[in-house]
Amino acid sequence: MRLSPRVAFAVAVGATLLTGPAQAQEPAKLELPRPSPYATFKQTVGLTDVTVAYASPAVHGRKIWGTVVPYDELWRAGANECTKLTLSTQATIEGKSVPAGAYCLFLLPTKAGWTFILNKDTSLWGTDKYKASDDVLRVPATASTIPLRERLAFSVLDFSDTGGTLAMEWDTVRVGVKFELPTRANVLAEIRKLKTDDWAPYNRAARYLLEAKAEPAYAMELVDKSIKLKEDWFNDWTKAQLLAASGNTKQALAIAQRAQELGKQSSNFFYADEVAKAISDWKK
Repeated sequence: MRLSPRVAFAVAVGATLLTGPAQAQEPAKLELPRPSPYATFKQTVGLTDVTVAYASPAVHGRKIWGTVVPYDELWRAGANECTKLTLSTQATIEGKSVPAGAYCLFLLPTKAGWTFILNKDTSLWGTDKYKASDDVLRVPATASTIPLRERLAFSVLDFSDTGGTLAMEWDTVRVGVKFELPTRANVLAEIRKLKTDDWAPYNRAARYLLEAKAEPAYAMELVDKSIKLKEDWFNDWTKAQLLAASGNTKQALAIAQRAQELGKQSSNFFYADEVAKAISDWKK
């Protein structure tokens, strides 16, 4: 049956209304690189995890200091949300104690010098709603000139088991603060709690104190306990080194020779060269 023009038009409109929503396209998703990509820096120093989460802007040929980052104004030390520093243990930064925890990190640049600031309000977006009353630390920072770094980055420099320098680098400026950690006190506390029938942990503890040049009498007590549990070339070698460090090279020589004898029977005598050299030196 042939439809009239008016009926045919109505049918066509109805079909369009019914099929239109099903055929509609979803909004296109487009991911592009962020102008200031997010980054996380983490460094274990001794027993402490030092973590910085930040957004990393680029120089892009701009004049950074005094323009992009004005002098005499608080700066988020990055872009977007505030930069966050997290310490897994208590630390001392530029001589001032900071409890373990997470903090917003700010820098205050001036032509005369820089200030490093930690604030307990980690919900801040940049410097909006910043309150100086929430600061837990405000100390001078050291600025120096470096080769051009296009993107802002954080790092820990020149660190040992007990501290280092937390540094921000961008453009041609490095800003750093020195920090110290209670690593030795924490390790000693763990050593004093040590209870085991395994000789190896006592030897490791004694070697830690030997290398740290700390509490030699206690280190000797620990290595003697290790040898009593099981004599091994390794704990004999530790005892020999402790004796030599105290000036008793005659007894150190005898123990080192015993360590060498046992070591030659081992498939893992990894200090063989050092033991041989010590025996030669102590004989003299």
